[in-house]
Amino acid sequence: MKMLATELAGLGMRQAIVFLLSGLCCLHAADVKVTVDLAKRGPRISPTMWGIFFEDINFGADGGLYAEMVKNRGFEFPDALMGWWVISPSLAKGSVAVLETNPADPDNPHYLRIRSEGTAIYGVANEGFRGMGFRSNQAYRLSFYVRRVEGNPTLLVELVANDGVVLAWHRFQDLPRQWEQHTVELVPTETDSRGRLNILVEGRGVIDIDFVSLFPTNTWKGRPGGLRADLVQALADLKPGFLRFPGGCIVEGSHLDKRYQWKKTIGPVTKRRLLVNRWNYEFKHRPTPDYYQTFGLGFFEYFQLAEDLHAEPLPILNCGMACQFNSGELCPLDQLDQYIQDALDLIEFANGPVTSKWGAIRAQLGHPEPFNLKMLGIGNEQWGPQYIERYERFARVIKERYPEIKLVAAAGPAPADERFQFLWEKLLPLRPDIIDEHCYARPIWFLAQFHRYDTYDRNGPKVFMGEFAAQSVAIASPRNKNTLECALAEAAYMLGMERNADVVTMASYAPLFAHVDAWQWTPNLIWFDNLRVLRTANYYVQKLFGHNKGDVVLAVNSDCKPMQIERVGLIGLGTFSTAAEFKDIVVRSGDTVLFDSRAASEIPGNLKDPWGFAHGILAQVNPRGTQVLWFGMTNWANYSISFSVKKTSGREGFAVYLYHDPGTDSHLLWNVGGWTNSRHGLIDVLGSQDHFLGAVPGSIRAGQWYKAEVQLKGSKVECYLNGSLVQIAELPQRKVYPLYCSATLDQRNTEVILKLVNPWPNQRTAKVLLANVAKVGPTVRLFVLTGDGPTAMNTFENPEAVSVRESTIQVGTPEFTLAVPSYSFVVARIPVE
Repeated sequence: MKMLATELAGLGMRQAIVFLLSGLCCLHAADVKVTVDLAKRGPRISPTMWGIFFEDINFGADGGLYAEMVKNRGFEFPDALMGWWVISPSLAKGSVAVLETNPADPDNPHYLRIRSEGTAIYGVANEGFRGMGFRSNQAYRLSFYVRRVEGNPTLLVELVANDGVVLAWHRFQDLPRQWEQHTVELVPTETDSRGRLNILVEGRGVIDIDFVSLFPTNTWKGRPGGLRADLVQALADLKPGFLRFPGGCIVEGSHLDKRYQWKKTIGPVTKRRLLVNRWNYEFKHRPTPDYYQTFGLGFFEYFQLAEDLHAEPLPILNCGMACQFNSGELCPLDQLDQYIQDALDLIEFANGPVTSKWGAIRAQLGHPEPFNLKMLGIGNEQWGPQYIERYERFARVIKERYPEIKLVAAAGPAPADERFQFLWEKLLPLRPDIIDEHCYARPIWFLAQFHRYDTYDRNGPKVFMGEFAAQSVAIASPRNKNTLECALAEAAYMLGMERNADVVTMASYAPLFAHVDAWQWTPNLIWFDNLRVLRTANYYVQKLFGHNKGDVVLAVNSDCKPMQIERVGLIGLGTFSTAAEFKDIVVRSGDTVLFDSRAASEIPGNLKDPWGFAHGILAQVNPRGTQVLWFGMTNWANYSISFSVKKTSGREGFAVYLYHDPGTDSHLLWNVGGWTNSRHGLIDVLGSQDHFLGAVPGSIRAGQWYKAEVQLKGSKVECYLNGSLVQIAELPQRKVYPLYCSATLDQRNTEVILKLVNPWPNQRTAKVLLANVAKVGPTVRLFVLTGDGPTAMNTFENPEAVSVRESTIQVGTPEFTLAVPSYSFVVARIPVE
């Protein structure tokens, strides 16, 4: 059966989805037979199967999970007064300055000097992280270091609402001549989400102040200077099997001097030095110049959090490579020992006895018992031969010292491109325990990957799907939303991972957190402001899997046949860092000519600068960047293209795109003279993700006309240059299902956990048969995640637009029916004997 790519429009999406051959029963709101065989048991499910990935992005740590409310508390930002402003009533005279002579702590030497030259109040205010969230009648602990330099002024501190109303205050008198820490608890009289902190000098005099800190007393487990309780509770509610930390690209840093170094994140917080956050400057459309890492949430706190959540800790360490999307700076191999030693020391910090150096430090921090670290990630999202040679050195040393530690190797930033394929090939001989795959893609990609892991080697490395999330618009687009459509696509993909639990042992959505007023990336699992937490549709998918994991996979058979996504769509001609001319463009479908530029007065596309069409020649004159001209019809199918092309200037050759579906960002690409004019390559793109089909050596000369042709013959694509066959490849099948199914057995509760995902507008009725079971029921618990259509999403105004509805049904036999609503994820817990 086939379905047009353009008909998958909710997966990039139009509301109505038209199924071809709709006479087949599985496409109606009619019955689907689902058989679960309890006698056919598959792999056991790892306790770490579903977990959480934490990175300090979107103000996830400072301004988020780490409950500190004062921004730039130690005046260590490069702009030393960022986050602060002067409060100077009309009659007040004074000045402020940031100094570093005789500081409170030499590791963070900057402090603020406030000089008041009159009797009126004079001072500063801190804006917090997009404001400060105060709850009425709840205590907030303010602490700071202070010394009196001149005079004998009074220090007034205030918690102030957004409208200027003072909600709580306290006066400090007889201030010390030497640095001392002062602490007070303040209780606001009202609730406000965008408040501020005032620090005011009353009377003539000079004071110095440093490390100004404000925390709610109601932190997670009541720990002073701890984590925001409501955000941690949202994590605990997921029942995660592991906690990956601290990232993510911040592990790498844009340059190696900006990488994450775990040893600098433990010990007294006053000694933890500030570091710019890699996401401070990454996206021009979402600049956050006030984004820095204080490391108040450091490695000790991460281990402690994992312990609190009953999750296995999975730290990721820098492998001597900066982020390859930034500088890609490399630590020379002859200087790599310091990085490897950091890894060895971390294992000792986590697991070593209190008599060891780093075990003793752990004990001094309040945790003499080991953290029982079992896994360690070497690098985050690296690729290329430079990663392989660094991973090999890490692995050799660590496995010799700690053979019990499972090592996680990186498979790059994409799930099927050339970098991914290279890494898997080179990593296999090195025998890593786990390989970390990542994918951000349009929903259609996830729906088409249900069988992705069916063909993986059962005796090879296990897979950690370390970062994944469906993108409603485009990868990294600021317009992406946490829609029900995306959540259901992820759920279908997770069923495929569950079915292959002997290959996939861990998976986590990413990113985890985002502040609604300070995000850089979207979508995210959990949104928050200074007082509230918003759980997304995607969150509820993760929660349903975490709460309904089961112990062993059961065989499931369904009579729903897969639907082949037909390749249809636009033509594209383009260049990368090259200018070129095209002529004699002919598109044919069988004996029908769909387009012939030789008889055309114009190109049927959005022709604009730097493209032009005159005298039968289509010219692209800009030798910089990526330039693509799309033309044709979205319903063009079964076609081939031929044309002549001449490179006029630039570094590469040319590109031709076939069957482009803008709704799902899918097409077939032949890149001729790519890779700095060294190779010709075929790439199949589905849902914004590349599937590398292969490349051959080749280049394109400037000033020479070439005859190019791409032919689709069944499932094969053939590419010709000047009449010679240059490349041939088998195209991957693109299949989606009317209904996605998986089942596991909860052995402790003797329940079958049946999961069904219906990402389409038609309701289904599943006729369930439990084979080889003595007794069923009588009460089946149902958990149904759904909403009002594919674009439904939770907001602070409507936080349960997409939510889980619980109910029960009574069954008395192994055969019964389940309603599977349109756009829904259904979990049924079925008691059996």
